[in-house]
Amino acid sequence: MELSSSTFAPRGEIPMRHTCEGEDLAPPLQWTGVPEGTASLVLIVDDPDAPDPAAPQRTWVHWVLYDLPPNATGLPEGGQPLPAGTREGLNDWGRHGYGGPCPPAGRHRYFFKLYALARRLPALARPTKAAVEQAMQGHVLAQAELVGLYRKRRS
Repeated sequence: MELSSSTFAPRGEIPMRHTCEGEDLAPPLQWTGVPEGTASLVLIVDDPDAPDPAAPQRTWVHWVLYDLPPNATGLPEGGQPLPAGTREGLNDWGRHGYGGPCPPAGRHRYFFKLYALARRLPALARPTKAAVEQAMQGHVLAQAELVGLYRKRRS
């Protein structure tokens, strides 16, 4: 599978419009090569460089989507409307939906990860990244990754 965005290149700078300094809109995403036999897709966006890439302490979760239909080929800017049947997980702000890059220090890496699963996931009581990853264990058929970079322009 391949995952891309029309607004930033792999390992390129994420435009301000998709961050806390801009409109905080999810970037548009497109994917191809979903394998035959895929029952659902999962998208996780996280930042392993929090709070400071010079001394990372945790991975910050920006967006969790699961049970995307296998015939979906992407998401529009802003992430809405979501494809029918898609479930939203919780980000590390404790809310559903996208939360854009907002690094307190340094240039961070943002990993957009798409997984093709051999099954749909069950409804999760608290759909965090950890819960989604646990539910998808043993069911991943393929995965794709897109990395974007961002450094705050204002303090």
